[in-house]
Amino acid sequence: MKSRRQIKIALVCLFLVMSLVAVLLLGSLIYRYLNGDFSSTTLLKSETTYVIMFAGLLAFIILLLLIINAAKAVDIYIPEVNLDIDKELSISRFQGNDVIEESQSTRLETYENSLLEKDYKEDENDDDNQIKADNLSKKELYISNSINQEEVNQDKTRFYMLSQIDKEYEVEHDFNFNNTLSLQEICNIFRDFSSYRLNLYYDISDIRRFIAGLATTHIIILQGMSGTGKTSLAYAFGEFLNNSTTILPIQPMWKERTDLIGYYNEFTKKFNETVLLQKLYEANYNDQIYITVLDEMNIARVEYYFAEFLSLLEIPNLEGRMLDVISDEWESDPKLLKKGQLRLPANMWFIGTANNDDSTFAISDKVYDRAMVINLDTKCLPFEAKKTNFEAISASYLEEKFKEAVKKFRITTRNLNRLQKLDEYMIERFHITFGNRIMKQIKTYVPVYVACGGDEVDALDDILSRKVFRKLESQNPVYVRSEAKKLVNFMDDLFGTENMKLCKEVIYKIERTV
Repeated sequence: MKSRRQIKIALVCLFLVMSLVAVLLLGSLIYRYLNGDFSSTTLLKSETTYVIMFAGLLAFIILLLLIINAAKAVDIYIPEVNLDIDKELSISRFQGNDVIEESQSTRLETYENSLLEKDYKEDENDDDNQIKADNLSKKELYISNSINQEEVNQDKTRFYMLSQIDKEYEVEHDFNFNNTLSLQEICNIFRDFSSYRLNLYYDISDIRRFIAGLATTHIIILQGMSGTGKTSLAYAFGEFLNNSTTILPIQPMWKERTDLIGYYNEFTKKFNETVLLQKLYEANYNDQIYITVLDEMNIARVEYYFAEFLSLLEIPNLEGRMLDVISDEWESDPKLLKKGQLRLPANMWFIGTANNDDSTFAISDKVYDRAMVINLDTKCLPFEAKKTNFEAISASYLEEKFKEAVKKFRITTRNLNRLQKLDEYMIERFHITFGNRIMKQIKTYVPVYVACGGDEVDALDDILSRKVFRKLESQNPVYVRSEAKKLVNFMDDLFGTENMKLCKEVIYKIERTV
């Protein structure tokens, strides 16, 4: 019985025969043209034309028989395979399940080797070929029946890695949190840990800014010269907490959230799970502090690929921060994935490192207003540190210490009045206002900075230079230069000549660039 492969070959051969006849007739026309005879009655009477057509057809029939004979042998050599079985096995190989992969790939390899070892010859009779084809079908059936049904059901999940996390957390985890440290102790111990364990040296003021930034927002941007330790600071903090930092090298072509969390592959019927998606899912299971670094974050447009995260982090209700992962829902989906959505965990912070050069994009005000910016412009000299180990601290405990600091070290009435006068001056002269978001950040950042061992005016100087005075860069530089001296004098009268050095530095920098 002919297979579909043989039928296709026969159809192709028929087409070739018709094409050959057309070519021969055309040749006869050309031949008659060269001999000057266009008579339709004599067109096909030429002996030469008949000889050419007969010889060509005879040669082509011989070639056709050879092709059919070869196709017949090939059809016996490669029998039809059950498509459902093949699809199931190929999906399992893509999945990457170690147990299933090993058993199925071993069976497939044995099956393929048995096919390769068979050397079918053209003179074998049809009965022998039919027996061999039946044997191959039995082997396919054996492979299908021998796969463990439990493994098949496990392989049906489209989120393999997230399902593995579900299994891992079926057993209760004990992280041995040390929830006894004050914010100042955390800063000091972390600084010694970075020096003693990692040979990374940071000024204590930078450590205080970093911890206070964690209290203010879940997005921190570290800026500064190359080699000042922007990525290393976030990495060291993860090591200090005994929960390694996740570092994501941002790619220039990233434009949407799927570049961060992955996407569903319609061909394999699996979700390509990124490391960030796995960490987001895992963070929902425990109370550890998770640090994610967006390395070289502005090599692509932050407001594009990180837009959904920026919006979700502004929602006050933590339970309402639902991240869209996939558009539908399967029964086999992971436990914490509800209607294709995953809760953005409150115990994860995003630390972006940014460089300002020709290869990067400018970070928009939308991102700057929501993030806390820390400039690492100077290198700290090496120093002798105490022998320290990591300190596992829970996220809930850290948030609790932040709230205690905001209540205990509220901004003094004197400095609140100073802020109000500065706000009025900036509105009148530059049409720049603090805004509700910035004021909320100031009232959180300054108390926590003080709780870490810093000074209140220094904290105001730091956050005002990043949040308010930075906006002068978008103003008319000629006008800013003409008003620079007046603004500096106003700051001196308001805060004192020895204070607000960072804010004045921003003003002087703009003045020098004009």
